[in-house]
Amino acid sequence: MRDRLIFSPWLALAPALTLIVLLLGAGLIYGVAQSLGVITVIGQSTPSLEAYRNLFTGQGMAGREFWGSLGFSLWVSLTATGISAFLALLVGVWASKSPRDTLALNSNLAFPHLVWAVGLLLLLSQSGLLARWAASLGLISLPAEFPVLVRDKYGLGIILSYIGKEVPFLSLLVISVLRTQPEGYNLVAENLGANRWQGLRFVTLPLVLPALLSGALLAFAFIFSSYEVPALLGVNYPRMLPVLALRFFSDPDLRARADGMAISLVITLITLFVAWLSLRKSEQ
Repeated sequence: MRDRLIFSPWLALAPALTLIVLLLGAGLIYGVAQSLGVITVIGQSTPSLEAYRNLFTGQGMAGREFWGSLGFSLWVSLTATGISAFLALLVGVWASKSPRDTLALNSNLAFPHLVWAVGLLLLLSQSGLLARWAASLGLISLPAEFPVLVRDKYGLGIILSYIGKEVPFLSLLVISVLRTQPEGYNLVAENLGANRWQGLRFVTLPLVLPALLSGALLAFAFIFSSYEVPALLGVNYPRMLPVLALRFFSDPDLRARADGMAISLVITLITLFVAWLSLRKSEQ
């Protein structure tokens, strides 16, 4: 009994877990307090729901942008996640046959999202490499005539950046599932007369769907709560919620910090809910 107590994994993890809980707890308490208007440096010590009321009723500067930013964030996150999941299924099925085909996927994961976004900006902007090459080849008269693919109001550049990063991640999930499954499933399907499309639909897809769905939910949560790529490749309006939150949190008027913190907590709640859904799907 004593040995079990000494070597309990929870007891071994207690110092690290205590530090994590203290840091996260302190940050969460600080964020909730400021979202309620408790900002002691300017003498505000009375809690108020004014910031949340402004957000949800569309009042104030933050409220006027909140719903548009929420819709834009959902558009970018859902589109990037959906396209990434579809492409990851195709790439994963194709690359699962040969271990060497996964080298490029693993190499992509080594690039941070910010580095990938900078590369995309240098390549696809109207002053980027593709625009200059198109102008030098006579396809367009000036680089400024190149289509607006980054820093556009539809978020195409942001979506392209996340697709380029999330497809390898989700593809590796698909590949890991397929390589642990016996070949007998596909052989049985072929013997029963299934063609390649039917095998993909009735055999492969049900096998990889739980892992792919869980990974897609995590990718959605990550995209929805990320700041650096939307800040680099986005426009001033509409802005994704993390960019909007930081804009009000860093406002010279410290009273606007409550709005920024309220937006941040909304992002946190939505992200935690999606992460919980992913956990539930992975347990099924």
